[in-house]
Amino acid sequence: MRNNCYDAGCWTRLVLLRNLQRMSVRNFLPILSWLPSYSRLSLSGDLFAGITVGVMLIPQGMAYAMLAGLPPIYGLYASTIPLLLYAIFGTSRQLSVGPVAMDSLLVAIGVGKLAEYGSEQFISLAILLAMMVGAIQFLLGVFRLGFMVNFLSHPVISGFTSAAAIIIGLNQLPHLLGITAAGSNHLQTLLPSLWEQVAQVHPSTTLIGVGTLVMLLVMRRYLKRVPAALLAVAGGVGIIYFFSPEGVRIVREIPAGFPSFAIPMVNWGHVMALLPTALTIALVGFMEAFSVAKATQAKHKNYQLNANQELIGLGMANFGGSFFRSFPITGGFSRTAVNDQAGAQTQLAAVFSATLIVLTLLFLTPLFYHLPHAVLAAVILVAIVGLIDLKEVLHLWKSNRRDLAMLLITFLATLFLGIQEGIAIGVGLSLIMVLYETSYPHYAVLGRLPGTDTYRNTKRYFEAKEIPHALILRFDAKLFFGNSTIFRSIVDEEIRKRKDLRLVIINAEAINTLDSTAAHMLHDLADDLKKAGIELVFTTVKGPVRDVMAKSKIVDKLGKQHFFDSIQQAVNNFDGEHVDESRQARFQTNYKQT
Repeated sequence: MRNNCYDAGCWTRLVLLRNLQRMSVRNFLPILSWLPSYSRLSLSGDLFAGITVGVMLIPQGMAYAMLAGLPPIYGLYASTIPLLLYAIFGTSRQLSVGPVAMDSLLVAIGVGKLAEYGSEQFISLAILLAMMVGAIQFLLGVFRLGFMVNFLSHPVISGFTSAAAIIIGLNQLPHLLGITAAGSNHLQTLLPSLWEQVAQVHPSTTLIGVGTLVMLLVMRRYLKRVPAALLAVAGGVGIIYFFSPEGVRIVREIPAGFPSFAIPMVNWGHVMALLPTALTIALVGFMEAFSVAKATQAKHKNYQLNANQELIGLGMANFGGSFFRSFPITGGFSRTAVNDQAGAQTQLAAVFSATLIVLTLLFLTPLFYHLPHAVLAAVILVAIVGLIDLKEVLHLWKSNRRDLAMLLITFLATLFLGIQEGIAIGVGLSLIMVLYETSYPHYAVLGRLPGTDTYRNTKRYFEAKEIPHALILRFDAKLFFGNSTIFRSIVDEEIRKRKDLRLVIINAEAINTLDSTAAHMLHDLADDLKKAGIELVFTTVKGPVRDVMAKSKIVDKLGKQHFFDSIQQAVNNFDGEHVDESRQARFQTNYKQT
């Protein structure tokens, strides 16, 4: 391919091709890193873990499909092909992918604006959304843009997930109590709707739902290895089958058989309408999956995670799954924990889980005819309890009130403005905080510790004494257009505080970058200080910064004799003491000639 591209499309294709060419087959297909050397010793753990997670995934998948506004069978569809594709392309060996509560709620909200829940159009749009999420994640991975999730800070994620969990829980109460309240992702709409229907609570449905909820919570606390969700499903089916309580809503007929291959229907109007939702799910889903994968990998340490390859793995799972009627999936916290505890060694466990789901689709779907919606609602409610992070609120109250404010703002925005609006505000807050910290970085006035050549922050080390007639300043950030004015104002302010100042020493050990705007500012600073009879010197300047200083003629203006390896050298030179010329000469030779 020629390199002379003149449009964005050509450039994108060129970069994509180059990045793909850089990937080795083993890197692009992580399964090749463990499958050729697979040991029989791992088989028993993978088999047991796969069956355990598969048994857990059957009721969870159906419940999350219902949460997404889809027929329960689509939860099983989403638990087959995506698992197999992630096993091939993902780098985590224990991560269990499939439907999760957060993504399901986002699907319900995003697609619900365009079509009626459960309708054919709704189903078609949910499948299209999965393809879009997969394409976005794949491209982010190929272009090595995994770092973008760093803008989703932990307080933002915590506030968002806690609020989303509350919204999810409240939306499940109608199913749990047998009422017909309208669903919403706004707390101010949802609560009045629920309150209006309180008198219409259906006793039998409530008894089944609350009873299932209590059972799940007790078993989660005391019988963690028991497949509680599956037992709850079996119990709910048994109650309806044998006792036939009136008015209890049930799943009814679930179509049997594996979904056939079908290309999702692409309408560009729908693509543009779903794009904000797709971006949100792509980023939030990856963040959720990568965080749990990272926590699990830290326990094993026998393989490495790759953030960009994880994006590719999740992207392939979502994109490929959409051709087999899957809605968006990602890695789940609870299932991954169970998978790891059950002894999973590789993604072969996921293959066993998918096989179990396929067998269920082929032969066992009639067993779920009498499954109450209240049971699925109880499964969802138990699953989202862990998303409400009160410990983080208490921790931030004690350690970082600014991060706590970010958490609370994101939390309230998500509750009252909406899920997507909440995450957007949270990301915006994170970006604003990054810009603020970059523009107003930490700096320190340094003083000498008595009897040493060590210089420390005078505000933290009270014994540190400033050098008479000298200002020693350390700037703890890169120096660029965003903070060069702030830097100049700091220097001017510190100069105004001192009388008979004759020397300004800039300790540059923490300055990693210097751009042209900052270089112009240093030129002006040098000129102004010279007019005021004040000498300007630099110490501990890093190589890349020295290069910019040399090319922008700052070195020529000040003279190489104004650059030192240490603060003490600069002070000694100011006091007229001998400076080690060999060290100074060695320092000078590091400049690149222009």
